[in-house]
Amino acid sequence: MKTAKLGDLEVGCIGLGAMGMSMAYTGHGSDDDESIRTVQRALDLGVTLIDTAEVYGPYVNEELIGRAIRGRRDEVVLTTKFGLISHTGREGADSAPESVRTAVEGSLRRLGVDHIDLYYQHRVDPGTPIEETIGAVADLVAAGKVRHIGLSEAWTDTIRRAHATHPITALQSEYSLFTRDQEEILPLLRGLGIGLVPYSPLGRGFLTGQIRSVEDFADDDMRKSNPRFVGEAFARNLALADEVQAVAAEAGATAAQVALAWVLSKGPDVAPIPGTKRVARLEENVGADAVELTAYQLRRLDELPAPEGEHHTADQMRLIER
Repeated sequence: MKTAKLGDLEVGCIGLGAMGMSMAYTGHGSDDDESIRTVQRALDLGVTLIDTAEVYGPYVNEELIGRAIRGRRDEVVLTTKFGLISHTGREGADSAPESVRTAVEGSLRRLGVDHIDLYYQHRVDPGTPIEETIGAVADLVAAGKVRHIGLSEAWTDTIRRAHATHPITALQSEYSLFTRDQEEILPLLRGLGIGLVPYSPLGRGFLTGQIRSVEDFADDDMRKSNPRFVGEAFARNLALADEVQAVAAEAGATAAQVALAWVLSKGPDVAPIPGTKRVARLEENVGADAVELTAYQLRRLDELPAPEGEHHTADQMRLIER
């Protein structure tokens, strides 16, 4: 597999998001053995960036990843996140220094490791200055418990202030053919030497072309309330997914591979983390590394209209800086 550079951290250019193994999507948590096989197959294929968070489950996803990487720790660039579970009793995205210190100890214990390679603030905490939060994580770097610091869904001012406190290695935010706003911030990231880790690079599965009805989702599947999967927005967005499928037919690839290849084309400092809990889907996603889209195909994808609907619910959007 080709590699990507996130700051001075080198990773396989395609990572693995583990959230759906434990929450949010239909069938989550139904087959931990298959999820573990998926993580281990990812390592076999050169995937190094494995992404989890304390809030996934909560907690059980970190435990699952800890079991999956046991005996293979040296093959993994292990990432997790703090800030959506309060350890101080505060509501909201709690990133107070005392909460950070408690969070990291729990994550290390559940993952069964002595350090985290890339530790993200999951969402910006409006109640704690970013300098205080990053200072607390910098103390963890000095203590050897964390190697690199990341942010998630932060915007320009926060990124600059955080980076001035301690070098930031990566920004993890949603980015795909369906969600393009990160293109506004890429010049800033590159000027600071910060990599981009896109989550939901397949538009929560929409871009695979496999989703034709929300009736296929369980009631607790997060997509049932996502604005892009509701009513008329769903029908319009199906048409966009069909356009991706048409390019895929030309390219001799699957729609998922084309959507990921488009993300990879944005630069060697971009490392998407498509999520899956199935070995077959993982192998399909990793195959995107070998897909070479023509200039015409890339332009055709670039020119797709914006999808209908926000990429998160209104409550979730309040936690996203823009």
